Amino acid sequence: MKLEDATLRDGRGSFGCVVSQVVSEGAPAIASLSGLVFRALGLPVMLLAAGCAAERPTDPFTATGELVALSGGDAGPGRACIACHGLQGQGDGELAPRLAGLPFGYLLKQMEDYADGRRAHPQMSEIAKALDARSRREVAAYYASLPVRAAPVPPAAAAPRIVALYHRGDPGRGLQACASCHGPAGEGVGPANPPLSGQPPGYLAAQFDRWRSSERRNDPQNLMLEIARRLSPEETTALSAYAAALSPASGAASAGPAASP
Repeated sequence: MKLEDATLRDGRGSFGCVVSQVVSEGAPAIASLSGLVFRALGLPVMLLAAGCAAERPTDPFTATGELVALSGGDAGPGRACIACHGLQGQGDGELAPRLAGLPFGYLLKQMEDYADGRRAHPQMSEIAKALDARSRREVAAYYASLPVRAAPVPPAAAAPRIVALYHRGDPGRGLQACASCHGPAGEGVGPANPPLSGQPPGYLAAQFDRWRSSERRNDPQNLMLEIARRLSPEETTALSAYAAALSPASGAASAGPAASP
């Protein structure tokens, strides 16, 4: 009788659990060895065996969601994220937003909302439904980990009234400042309020339109729906251009008094 070690490796090539395989020519030897092992180690051996059985290989390429981003995963290659959002998650500068560097919680919520219908979009709804929960989580984490590489949006020549709307709001219409949730430089505040800086102005304006018409209804307490309906289409277009062009330097500038009706 002899013992041979069968080593299981995970996707990174590091050593995982080691299983001792008994190679024997006689059943009595197996029985004797098994009794000796379990009398000596008992429960720990069984727990180790269970842990080994449950362990699944981890490949950095798939664990980060990069595979889904590049290939589309279960949604198919024709729906790969990079087709619309770019190789670095920078967006297309028009209607496809940048994903790189957005908060993980925000990205995951959007994927879940597309999957269950709380946010509707012809392509994204189908993609999110085709992916399982694990793939949605992994691709959200992948894009959240990417550095922001969006091309700078040319500064918009915003009217003082639009600047004041963003930074101070309009109490007369019950409008709080955009900056209170999205930051004075458009950097975002917390995982539920995404950055606006560097996003395509056309994408931001389209979201205002979707909230105004109730096509998009996945924000807490329908806050954006109410805001969009209290703003004119001209105001939301101008606000979108201003917010997209914000930077730390521009956000630090004085915004003046609150906007007047």
